[in-house]
Amino acid sequence: MIRTVLDKDQAPFEWIDIKDPVRTDFDPLKEKYNIHEKSIKDCLQVGHLPKIEEFDNYHFLVIRSIPESFKNHSDSLTEVTVRLSVFFNDKFIITVHRGEIGYIENLVINYPISKLNSSKLLINHLTSEALKTFENLLINDLSLKLDNCEENIFLSTRNKMLLRDIYYIKRQVDLIRIILTLYKDIVDFFHLPAFKNIYTQDLRDIYSRSSTLYRNMAENTAQLLNIYFNIESNHTNDIMRTLTIISVFFMPLTFIVGVYGMNFVNMPELEWYYGYPIIMAIMAGLALIIYIWFKRKNWL
Repeated sequence: MIRTVLDKDQAPFEWIDIKDPVRTDFDPLKEKYNIHEKSIKDCLQVGHLPKIEEFDNYHFLVIRSIPESFKNHSDSLTEVTVRLSVFFNDKFIITVHRGEIGYIENLVINYPISKLNSSKLLINHLTSEALKTFENLLINDLSLKLDNCEENIFLSTRNKMLLRDIYYIKRQVDLIRIILTLYKDIVDFFHLPAFKNIYTQDLRDIYSRSSTLYRNMAENTAQLLNIYFNIESNHTNDIMRTLTIISVFFMPLTFIVGVYGMNFVNMPELEWYYGYPIIMAIMAGLALIIYIWFKRKNWL
């Protein structure tokens, strides 16, 4: 679906928005704006990471942002992020995307057209809004999930579902960090003298803040995973310790029972009248001695 958001009667440039694009959508635009076939192919391909390319008469920009919702156990690029492709120069902007992108619709509805006095300002605004979605996800979603996982680790019993939740949070954070790393070239591009203005500093600030927050989030997630495995290891050690203590109690008792279970003819103790209670008393005494020894060693 192609729509004209702005024309030259409203602003110094044209803004055309294409939703759910197909190849034929670009046929009239290719001739009108002299768009290179290579950038059209890149635009239609799925899975491109953020980048900016310069052509003879325009720039081609790919940015990614966080959708308004996605499944908790998503970990692929296309599940966790949505893509916006932009062709732009001083005279036109063409935005291309699949499905609704919230910040574009908000911009179309709420942003004063009178403020859009240049295409550079609009591109800067779109990039800033895309970066803000990463920060919003971290503050409103991932941080809360990680806090909940941390609470469950320390206060709840062993839970394999908890480990899976932490794993997917880690995957999402790592994926977003890769995307933010590639945003650096885009932010640096808008900081060039030809594009630099009062708004580009805000863009750099948003990028720096998001990068720092996600770096800290990645460190916290890794630490939480280490804590989880340490707790699980300690839990396993406690089980082995308990089993070892039980086996130490029964080893000498099993030895005595094994000896007298052989039933050789020339075993005089088998004929003793009080043989059974004596052996039982010896076994009880051995168990008591082992218990006292463990207590003095603080193993119980």
